[in-house]
Amino acid sequence: MDKTLVILAAGIGSRYGVGIKQLEGFGPNNELIIDYSIHDAIKAGFNKVVYIIRNEIFEDFEEVIGRRNEKVFRALGVKWEYVMQTPGEMPEGRKKPWGTGQAVLCCKDVLDGPFCVINADDYYGPEAFVQASGYLETMKEPDRYGLVGYILKNTLSDNGGVTRGICSVDNGVLVGIDETKNIEKTPEGARSGDKVIDVESTVSMNFWMYPAEFVKVLEEGFPVFKQKMTDPLKDEYLLPIIVDELLKEGKCKVDVLTSDDHWFGVTYAEDKATVTEEFRRLYKEGRYSADLYSDIIKN
Repeated sequence: MDKTLVILAAGIGSRYGVGIKQLEGFGPNNELIIDYSIHDAIKAGFNKVVYIIRNEIFEDFEEVIGRRNEKVFRALGVKWEYVMQTPGEMPEGRKKPWGTGQAVLCCKDVLDGPFCVINADDYYGPEAFVQASGYLETMKEPDRYGLVGYILKNTLSDNGGVTRGICSVDNGVLVGIDETKNIEKTPEGARSGDKVIDVESTVSMNFWMYPAEFVKVLEEGFPVFKQKMTDPLKDEYLLPIIVDELLKEGKCKVDVLTSDDHWFGVTYAEDKATVTEEFRRLYKEGRYSADLYSDIIKN
């Protein structure tokens, strides 16, 4: 059975400004953040990659990363799929996709076993993929999921507010998750509006592990979401909110894995300099080779 990595790359990225942030180069050879996630995942034992993208960026995506990685995938025996996040029926005036839950739902025809979900524009670190790979091998219950958690203070941007899923965790098990928007750094720590946020909080960066049965949960829940939504132009069917509702209803359990690796990502165009410098540091430390996949292909 395949061990699948699903990459969420269909978001509009409205705060990033000009360009498609999923296709921005950050490494010494113009590598994308996606490249490092794929490298680390394959090295950890994943053998299938699913890209979730939008129709309008398919040609650019295939040109920048798809064709280049196909050579690597063939050399390593890795399968790959493109899935388009098609919006389906949309209310008049809505421009946003339906969100990460609906994006994963679009993959229902290419997922036949346990899988991981990550964002295209987040760097998670190799250890996270090692833990996730091992966790997928232990999955036997259709209602038990996994999440790689990070510390809030290590995930904030110097250039503006971010959205994070603030996690309540008890003995390594997720109790609840609060999707919190516009969390900003402050001299004292962090806040969202008037609410002070503990910078030591565990947060979700959308690194999930799910059994194949989760797709059925999404399929059943999406029509219910659309019936209950209060703002048809902005409401989104989001993985953290979906999981939180399932937890409240006692319909799932979620194990929270922690990684010592340093997360970083790009929300704003101004984040690019910081991310580029972080990759320079990783190369200097010997984490990656100039020819990114050489360490895997040689082995």
